[in-house]
Amino acid sequence: MKPEEMFLKFAKQNNLDEEHQTFASWHFCYNEKDANELAELVYKGQKTATCSSHWLYEVEGEPVPQVGDYSVIENWKGNAVCIIKTIAVNLVPFDEVTAEFAYKEGEGDRSLEHWRRVHEEFFKAELIDAGKEFSDRMLLVCEEFEVVK
Repeated sequence: MKPEEMFLKFAKQNNLDEEHQTFASWHFCYNEKDANELAELVYKGQKTATCSSHWLYEVEGEPVPQVGDYSVIENWKGNAVCIIKTIAVNLVPFDEVTAEFAYKEGEGDRSLEHWRRVHEEFFKAELIDAGKEFSDRMLLVCEEFEVVK
């Protein structure tokens, strides 16, 4: 199912007024394997949080997620997997991300050590493409969500 179809059906079933009928549609990561695996973790309710570089939001002119925002999570091929609703957003330096947040990200063994290792690798690769360097103090947009469909 296309993301637009899933969200319009959801909006109608939940009587969302026009103001609440906006949504973002996206997939995780930069490769098919990870994108599909993470979408499945969200669908199953194991992954209830994600984070991204605050700097990239600024550069790309994208708004930071807000509480109450809806997103359709896609698989790599652009098919809708589920709909999430943002329930918390915090700006946190990389080195201040908590074990609780790492657990909510739902990846690997869900430990803070695993989270730091894989996210440092991810951000180093993402930022080098943008001509920036990773820093333990880089600001992250830490978003928590719930699956609503």
